[in-house]
Amino acid sequence: MVGPIQIGIVGLGTIGQYHADQLTSLTAQRDVALAGGMDIAESARQQFETAFDAPTFDAHEALYEHVDAVIITTPNRYHEEYAVDAFEAGLDVLIEKPLAHTIESAQHIVDASQNAASVCRVGFHNRVAHPVEVLMSYLHEGRFGDVYHIEANYLRRRGIPGRGSWFTSKTTAGGGALVDIGAHAIDLALYVLGFPAVSDVSGVTRSVFGDRSEYTYLDMHGTGGDGPFDVDDSASAFIRCEDDATVSLDVAWAANRPPNTTFVLHGEDAGARLDLHTGELSIFETAASGAPHFSDSTITTRDDDAHRTEQRRFLDAVAGTESPLATAEQALTTQRVLDAIYRSSDAGTGVAFEPKPLLTVE
Repeated sequence: MVGPIQIGIVGLGTIGQYHADQLTSLTAQRDVALAGGMDIAESARQQFETAFDAPTFDAHEALYEHVDAVIITTPNRYHEEYAVDAFEAGLDVLIEKPLAHTIESAQHIVDASQNAASVCRVGFHNRVAHPVEVLMSYLHEGRFGDVYHIEANYLRRRGIPGRGSWFTSKTTAGGGALVDIGAHAIDLALYVLGFPAVSDVSGVTRSVFGDRSEYTYLDMHGTGGDGPFDVDDSASAFIRCEDDATVSLDVAWAANRPPNTTFVLHGEDAGARLDLHTGELSIFETAASGAPHFSDSTITTRDDDAHRTEQRRFLDAVAGTESPLATAEQALTTQRVLDAIYRSSDAGTGVAFEPKPLLTVE
């Protein structure tokens, strides 16, 4: 590749512009350029052009003629179209989570990525947060011993992302809180466990607050619209893996309790508690030297934006200096777990899980 890597943004809403912000901050560190963006909404294109002095297009085919790689940040329903066409055009792809709005659509993306000589990374940015990288380094060193259980929590007190927006439309998003923030929680839990094969899933999804006319909040994340609210706003699940490792999952856009974004790791030799919101990481150990005692330590890391780190790692993969960290195949497994939780909730019982073989997490 000669000259800067030309990156295009597909979908110029809030997350697309955030990616563009982070990308422009990398231009002094990486041989990369923001080449343009695409959105079907004229207002989004105008705002993007003003903010970033970059050309925009109302059709992705036109954008694809000018770029080497794309970051896809559209509503979930449209991931497949833009990603598959990008692979067919020989482009590298960073696609925001979840992979798609349905398993079938997600499978099409995986198939297309496997048939292309392109990089595909899925936007599970929590994996590259510095506290998570420290946690994983300790895990690989064997400090925790065998990890047998993870408590994965992602609960907001009030955080529905725009009632009536595409986030609350099952047709467009594929689901509600479970898909939006539960995907992050499931991916991180399976990543920490090394992506073992999942054997069965039991879960319940609920919609308690989303369609209430008296829904009381202090601020609304995102903007609302005139669409429906036909998705879940909370979910609880239990995931069992074939090696008997387990994950307890609790996610909510809204709940009458304090927010909770903690992941608690249970290991044979040590444990850990990670708060994704604050970045606080604590290690819990015991020892008998001198006298039996508990030894708790707090880890402090440098501040950094995980999305910017994610982009750096994606650019390294595009340049061929490393492999993509969050692969489409792993994202498909997370998508299957999401689907299994919905099926379990509908059936009122646990469901068997039949995943395809997983890639080993390095």
